[in-house]
Amino acid sequence: MLPISQRGNAMPASPIRKLVPFAEAAKKRGTKVYHLNIGQPDIETPKAVLDAVRHSDFKVLEYSHSAGNESYRKKLVQYYASVGVQVNANQIIVTTGGSEAIQFGFMACLDPGDEVIIPEPFYANYNGFAVAAGVNVVPVTSHIQNGFALPPMAELEAKITQRTKAIVICNPNNPTGYLYSAAEMEQLKQLVLKYNLYLFSDEAYREFCYEGHQTSALHLEGIDDHVVIMDTISKRYSACGGRIGAFVTRNQQVLDAAMKFAQARLSPPSFAQIAGEAAVDLPADYFDTTKAAYKARRDLIVQRLNAMEGVFCPNPGGAFYAMAQLPIDDADRFCQWLLESFSHQGQTVMLAPATGFYGTPGLGKQEVRLAYVLNLDDINAAMDCLEAALKVYPSKI
Repeated sequence: MLPISQRGNAMPASPIRKLVPFAEAAKKRGTKVYHLNIGQPDIETPKAVLDAVRHSDFKVLEYSHSAGNESYRKKLVQYYASVGVQVNANQIIVTTGGSEAIQFGFMACLDPGDEVIIPEPFYANYNGFAVAAGVNVVPVTSHIQNGFALPPMAELEAKITQRTKAIVICNPNNPTGYLYSAAEMEQLKQLVLKYNLYLFSDEAYREFCYEGHQTSALHLEGIDDHVVIMDTISKRYSACGGRIGAFVTRNQQVLDAAMKFAQARLSPPSFAQIAGEAAVDLPADYFDTTKAAYKARRDLIVQRLNAMEGVFCPNPGGAFYAMAQLPIDDADRFCQWLLESFSHQGQTVMLAPATGFYGTPGLGKQEVRLAYVLNLDDINAAMDCLEAALKVYPSKI
């Protein structure tokens, strides 16, 4: 048998998607599955965004510039200015989703064997991109008891070695929903300057802050050469399938290096750039409605979870995820059991086991991530399923 590469063997499975075969089997048995496992909103993509694609008029679907259409990048300059981030069109590379922006950052700035420090739990695909780049993830644990606040600077500093090249954050955070404060961002800035590190900031959920405001890494002064923003329209405009993101930095050397990777993949998706350009022109109050919808969903799911015996869920300040601690022995087994062996009135719920969001082995075994991306009726029904399941699950603690 031909061998698989070490990289291929080391590539982690997605904790978000690995249970899909069990969900598909449940549906074939006639069980309705409420998907709280993945950040796929049910909020409709804005009609103006879809219409821009439907009504686009060209005879040839051409490559765009490798950095993305200039017209779209200029629109993004307007968008970033609206959130207090001043950049020009040449400091933006349009990417195939936020995923490619993460990949470009790792590949352009880090060498094989380098280390990146990431507060855990963290977005699981950081692991995958680190493996692809030959980079080692060094986790620093945050804790559910204090809502997954940024760990003390002393704990992050203790992890820094000669191989440390970057700190990675997601703000607001996926999977915890934690919103880093301006003071915490300033502390990170001081650490990055002290040890001459990159600060990679995933800001996919910028608009969805429910108490307080998001502090972008590009709001921080005196740190321009250190900051790389990874961004996407996927969550912002409920356009996950568009696969359009952005790599943003004021560091010209990093831009030049990332541009070579952008040229190697030729160009980002053309239709999605048309959609993204139209999205920037949405009314200024567009996010008022969507944010209010997510806040109502957050309030409901947190209330329902904390009303269940033995369950604890901190109140997330942003994004559309919540982490909950359940009275179970093993989250992976429990989430599979929900799909394989349980139903409540012909329904069940699909959750993401938290183990896949931790880099430290053994952590997260009693935790799950829930994406409150469904309407209030569906969230209530999903919580009814979870509450019933916890009452009969055979391996409670």
